[in-house]
Amino acid sequence: MRIVSWNVNGIRAIIKKEFIESVKNLNPDILCLQETKAQVEEVMQVLTPISSYTVYCNSAEKKGYSGTALLYKNKPDSIETKNLMQDENEGRLICTEYSNFYLVNVYAPNAGQKLDRLDYKEKWNAHFLTYLKNLEKIKPVIVCGDFNVAHRPIDLKNDQANYNKTAGYTQIEIDGMDAIIDGGFVDSFRNFHPDEVAYTFWSYRFNARARDIGWRIDYFLISKTLVNKVKATKIHSEFYGSDHCPVSLEIDL
Repeated sequence: MRIVSWNVNGIRAIIKKEFIESVKNLNPDILCLQETKAQVEEVMQVLTPISSYTVYCNSAEKKGYSGTALLYKNKPDSIETKNLMQDENEGRLICTEYSNFYLVNVYAPNAGQKLDRLDYKEKWNAHFLTYLKNLEKIKPVIVCGDFNVAHRPIDLKNDQANYNKTAGYTQIEIDGMDAIIDGGFVDSFRNFHPDEVAYTFWSYRFNARARDIGWRIDYFLISKTLVNKVKATKIHSEFYGSDHCPVSLEIDL
């Protein structure tokens, strides 16, 4: 099974940037999208040309904001959307159940330019870990998406300049990722590429992508019981169209 995750930073924008051709080239069995920035009917309409997949969406109540989507070839046993915080309604999570695993597609909150949502994100992270552990009591879990955090200094270009100053690299957010890892989940890319410097996000500012001034904030985290089933995990920086690139997991399930 080949699963691809991609923060598209606006499905209506990326569809104009060879997105359909990119999906064909990536050829996933399941495609998890984050930050669709569109309502359900808009996402469905935009993705109509990708006829070989069934589309499922979770849109934010606020228009043009957040949102996740799932495209799959093989019908799952069940699909659910979930708000982890009271009155959240930001379309951040889709959980898909298959016979022998759960797949969670997530777009984690950003702590905010002035870190004004850092407290919110800390609480959200705690609820998210509880949610994952409850799923794992039933069957193994694969969770993918944009976690909006660089976990270690290797995961961003300018770690010292950003530490505790910039959303995505505060100690509170790092602690949140530590809690997931300590809770029994494995960062699949780092497990297989412990020393590789590779990024999944580059700001549109300052020509960051051309200069490779980036962050690794898009992940596949998997239950420990699945590690030996992983065949490959990759960051596809050759694909453009968003300020993020797709990441993939190939696994025997």
